[in-house]
Amino acid sequence: MTATVIDGKAFAAKVRGQVADHVARLKEAHGVTPGLAVVLVGEDPASQVYVRSKGKMTVEVGMKSVEHRLDADTSEADLLAVVKSLNEDPEIHGILVQLPLPGHLNEDLVINSIDPAKDVDGFHISNVGLLGTGQKSMVPCTPLGCLMMLRDHHGSLSGLNAVVIGRSNIVGKPMAQLLLGDSCTVTIAHSRTKDIQDVVRGADVVVAAVGRPEMVTGEWIKPGATVIDVGINRIDAPEKGEGKTRLVGDCHYDSCAEVAGAITPVPGGVGPMTIACLLANTVTACCRANGLAEPEGLTA
Repeated sequence: MTATVIDGKAFAAKVRGQVADHVARLKEAHGVTPGLAVVLVGEDPASQVYVRSKGKMTVEVGMKSVEHRLDADTSEADLLAVVKSLNEDPEIHGILVQLPLPGHLNEDLVINSIDPAKDVDGFHISNVGLLGTGQKSMVPCTPLGCLMMLRDHHGSLSGLNAVVIGRSNIVGKPMAQLLLGDSCTVTIAHSRTKDIQDVVRGADVVVAAVGRPEMVTGEWIKPGATVIDVGINRIDAPEKGEGKTRLVGDCHYDSCAEVAGAITPVPGGVGPMTIACLLANTVTACCRANGLAEPEGLTA
């Protein structure tokens, strides 16, 4: 068996197109432009790349893009003041504070200072609680992207056995909640799960988000299962030359693809969906703030 490749890059482009269409309708029918503000503290290279990409794509879909770049030694009080100003700005519907923050800043305090209705990352404790109790919330972008791809591939997820490998607050736990919401039977596996291979082997859907390069092999996968690989790991690639590296997921792609029914590649799978869902969440937040119908297919 050769797995169907779930093309996250193409799917993300489709989602961005849907977002752009909805933004255009909001402007034309209601005179409203969704606004996304990104706050970056310090000069972490990876964070700078992410922020540039987010800003570029925000503008491309017709939304207002605002960036606040703060020095690495910015005080907690000054950062909280920036967040407060964005909370109070009616033209800003989504606020994202880029993580990680410098060590002297309390990430939980900062995230929970964001207005939950503008928390397009879905990390605020109020949104975590709403999601966990099945109520309307802002949903973390990466799990939302995974859910969109799974729904697109399967249609209905009802009754499927799903295993989420990883228990992080950013991916593992919210992913499990979303799958429960779509009536899957869900198991969360992690580093201390006994006989983890056997646990995973019983799954119709596997979401790997554990942060260990190529941990999941084809021997773990039930024939025909759908594999969503959230992992992005950089490993040495001596075949490309001295000092060269390459990106791999948490799954060993070649062996898993021989057994699975469908699989996301790394790169080009889940990654592109994260920013697309950030844009989708911003549109959703804008619609909710203005009492307008939410965009179909762009929310959980």
